[in-house]
Amino acid sequence: MPASPPYHVAVLVLEGAKPLDVGIPAQVFTTRASMPYEVRVCGAAPGLVAGGDGLSYDVAHGVEALVWADIVFVPGYRHPDRDDPPPAVVDALIAAHRRGARLAAISTGAFALAATGLLDGRRATTHWHYTRALAARHPLVRVDENVLFVDEGTVLTSAGAASGIDLCLHILRGDLGVAASNHAARRLVAAPYRSGGQAQYVPRSVPEPLGERFAATREWALHRLAEHLTLDTLARHAAVSPRTLSRRFVEDTGYTPMQWVMRARIDVARELVERSERGIEQIAADVGLGTGANLRLHFQRILGTTPSEYRRTFAPGD
Repeated sequence: MPASPPYHVAVLVLEGAKPLDVGIPAQVFTTRASMPYEVRVCGAAPGLVAGGDGLSYDVAHGVEALVWADIVFVPGYRHPDRDDPPPAVVDALIAAHRRGARLAAISTGAFALAATGLLDGRRATTHWHYTRALAARHPLVRVDENVLFVDEGTVLTSAGAASGIDLCLHILRGDLGVAASNHAARRLVAAPYRSGGQAQYVPRSVPEPLGERFAATREWALHRLAEHLTLDTLARHAAVSPRTLSRRFVEDTGYTPMQWVMRARIDVARELVERSERGIEQIAADVGLGTGANLRLHFQRILGTTPSEYRRTFAPGD
């Protein structure tokens, strides 16, 4: 449970910290009369911390600020898949959690929380570009690549930088109620609550293949998505048995052949939703999904939003 106000918020700046990720919690929870929060920006030690994107941070506090904090934010930082944070930082995060502090990661800050072991067995997310790396580096973490943020009670994670705003507003709603959260959203000129997940912001639902054994078959299928594609059809083109295709296709792409085809169809559908004025029924027919109901079902499952919401969000303005 959150501590009684005022809440103490520590923003932990690591080497290579992303400026927007640092600024979001500092801005949302900034110390002011109308907000019962006190914010301290800290690092592994007091002094200058080299950040990302040409900025550095002169922090007044070291990890001892985590002893004081009720909420600890870990902003994203560069190259999180290479090295863990310093042992003193990991130990301080674990100790803060044991004392009852909530730990909240923005974007790749999830790697720092994963290094503590506190995400093991729990759902978590991070920026879509790093979800596979997080799952590979920390296989006990249940990585959810489709959501804007995950609330596991005392450990919270969010996707890319802007979703840090969603996470902060979510925390505000829990601490102070909907009115306070909406007031903060208006002050930030942000949506109080965004529908859908981060999957809708990923350029492609179909991931880059890990191998090239069936590149020709994938290319062939991409030009025939409106047709009736089956596992047998794809296997015949690849000149292998359906069983062999299924096994090796998963090794190459992470998906079964038919899962890959469905995601490819949704990718084409989202382009048509975004860039054309075609109706949903026509788009469904164009990409081989048959009906608008079928398109809506798979669009929601894969992208976490509806075609109509997606069009409102991403269609070019007049």
